[in-house]
Amino acid sequence: MSERKLVPAIVQHAHTGQVLMLAYMDDEALRLTEATREVHFFSRSRQRIWRKGETSGNVLDLISLTRDCDGDALLVRAVPRGPTCHTGAQTCFGAGGPEPPPSAVEELEQTIALRQALPRGAGSYVRQLLDGGWPKILAKLAEEGAELGAELPTGTRERIVSEAADALFHLLVALAMRGVRWSEIETELARRSGTSGLEERARRTTT
Repeated sequence: MSERKLVPAIVQHAHTGQVLMLAYMDDEALRLTEATREVHFFSRSRQRIWRKGETSGNVLDLISLTRDCDGDALLVRAVPRGPTCHTGAQTCFGAGGPEPPPSAVEELEQTIALRQALPRGAGSYVRQLLDGGWPKILAKLAEEGAELGAELPTGTRERIVSEAADALFHLLVALAMRGVRWSEIETELARRSGTSGLEERARRTTT
């Protein structure tokens, strides 16, 4: 019986770049990971394949998977559904350390959520937009999109940046109206990028 070939797999948070854990994959774990889009490993202690989170529910959703230049290590970019470490920490490295600071978009999303919790009629621009319902929000989205479009061909960089920020702000308000988080958009963008990478590798292996 041939010895099982194991490859170290470094798991990185696809949104923040934070290193989450190190485990090992064999060919079957790699196949299952790519087929199910949920990260699988080979457990050296239990001598079997295991899906990360099969007991805890803290699954790792695969975004992309890349080999290093020598082909003897894997970089797994994933989005965790809960803490990654068995201790309950977000990462197995530096448990208890500070979490990455929120991005400007995440902070803005949090502010919008606070304004959304205000009672109707409160003196907040976000609350006024929400009180106006979809007609007002969609009108503002169209208005801000048109203003951005007018600046893109010949406007200054400063105007383009300003109008893009206005358009993004109103988009975040509209997403909040539907309960959609910005992290969901990031996950979808990262999934598309990762999927194209997997497709390209598949194309190379069949030509």
